Amino acid sequence: MLDLILKAFYLVLPAYLANMAPPIFGRFGWLKSLNRPVDGGIKLGRDYLFGQTKTWRGIMAAVIFGLLTTGIQAWLYDFDFFRNLSLINYGQDFIWFGILAGLGAILGDLVKSFFKRRLHLKSGDAWPIFDQLDFIAGFFLFTWYFVRPDWQIILTVCLMTLILHPLVNIIGYFLRFKKVWW
Repeated sequence: MLDLILKAFYLVLPAYLANMAPPIFGRFGWLKSLNRPVDGGIKLGRDYLFGQTKTWRGIMAAVIFGLLTTGIQAWLYDFDFFRNLSLINYGQDFIWFGILAGLGAILGDLVKSFFKRRLHLKSGDAWPIFDQLDFIAGFFLFTWYFVRPDWQIILTVCLMTLILHPLVNIIGYFLRFKKVWW
């Protein structure tokens, strides 16, 4: 069981860190020139397409963190402990895997935001389950070429994320990386 949890966590680590990247970049003011809404302020009906907090900086931050994380995993792949944790060969395609992991995570969040706006939920409003699993769905979709995890890995990732995501958000809120605790 512990082996399954560790392998699942190690697989989605690039997505977890990519999902955390936008508030970190925002807090430190990195890539300020890209702090523009992805939707360009376009509205569909009375609501924005995605929302003012979904920015090009956030997309770039997620891709950078996804790529950095898989770069470290590629370096660690030479060590038996990490190779045994790995569900993919990070030594071969880590650049593409990292880019797609970060992009998938952030675009999963973007798609969820689109639907939140259609339901007239404001940016930052809680949408339980969807707020936790959106980036995971995007990650699996975008990295499917590299890894096709079995149902046990997918289920473990989902259950783990439903626990870890709120905990990390609470920590981020108290460290002033996030404006809301959820």
